[in-house]
Parts: sequence; C-alpha cells; structure tokens
Amino acid sequence: HVQLVESGGGSVQAGGSLILSCAASGYTDNDRCMAWFRQAKGGEREAVAAIYIPNGSTGYAGSVQGRFKLSQDYTQSTVYLQMRSLKPEDTGMYFCAARPDLCGGTWGRTSSFQTWGQGTQVTVSS
Repeated sequence: HVQLVESGGGSVQAGGSLILSCAASGYTDNDRCMAWFRQAKGGEREAVAAIYIPNGSTGYAGSVQGRFKLSQDYTQSTVYLQMRSLKPEDTGMYFCAARPDLCGGTWGRTSSFQTWGQGTQVTVSS
C-alpha cells in the first residue's frame, strides 16, 4: 500500500529555516502530484505548495511564495520543502499529501488528495 512519511519539523525562531521531507513508498510509478498542507491549532487545513513529480513543476500559496521551495531527490521518491524566513504565522502541523494526477489548478483542495501522511509539527516563535 502507498505511504507518506513526513519528517523535519521542529521549533525555530522567526527568521529561521527548516527543511521538511516527505518520503513516498508503495507507488508503482511516479505520475503523481505531491503537496504540502498545514493546519494551525483550531484552524482549517490550507495548501502550502505542490510539485508534479514527473517534471518537477511547482506551485506555491501566496503566503509562502519566495520563502518556501519544493524539490525532490533523484529517485523521485522524496520531496523536500525548504522553508526560510519563517514567521510565527507559519506555525502548524504540516502534512504531505499525494494523488495520482497532475497538480493543475486543484492542488489547493484537500478533498482532491487521497493519501496523507501523519504530519510533522512546525513551531515558529517571535
């Protein structure tokens, strides 16, 4: 069965950096969109960024554009979310998600993703 495992969360001060990883397993091919979502305590889950694995094309939410960067390893099984210039409002549980499709214009919808990881906590203090 397919599985996503996140790692790399932690606590940093505002202005700091973190790198999150999402390792995918159980897939028979690489034709999938992988995305990061985050959820603050008491808030709704919101889209952060997405990458289409076959060609590496990416998309970002406006709130993280220019500060966060997605990349993948050469095996196309692990996706990295490099986060810099972190702000307290970036605090939340970060989830990795995947679906066997293009990212297109719907990557921001939680309902469009079938597979989710357990999440990793990011805390940014002021």
